[in-house]
Amino acid sequence: MLRLYIAGNSSSSRRAEQNVMHLRKFMNAGAWKIEIIDVLARPELAEQAGILATPTLTYENQGRPRRVVGDLSDTRRVLEFLGIEADGDA
Repeated sequence: MLRLYIAGNSSSSRRAEQNVMHLRKFMNAGAWKIEIIDVLARPELAEQAGILATPTLTYENQGRPRRVVGDLSDTRRVLEFLGIEADGDA
């Protein structure tokens, strides 16, 4: 499960949304669910998750949850950091 926390319709939020959809091209699409959470509309979810900055992408796995803060523009580094093996050439 990947969760992208954004703040409204800001330019960085829009870029992060576009970039996370671009990331899907390199992931096994059937194995991943991506949820986009607007912290302005659902602040309680951000508080529960301990989100202090947006945009933030979280990867909730059994071993160790991971987070990336920023617009996710460096596809290869984001996938490597999250420990996700890409299906294509990122």
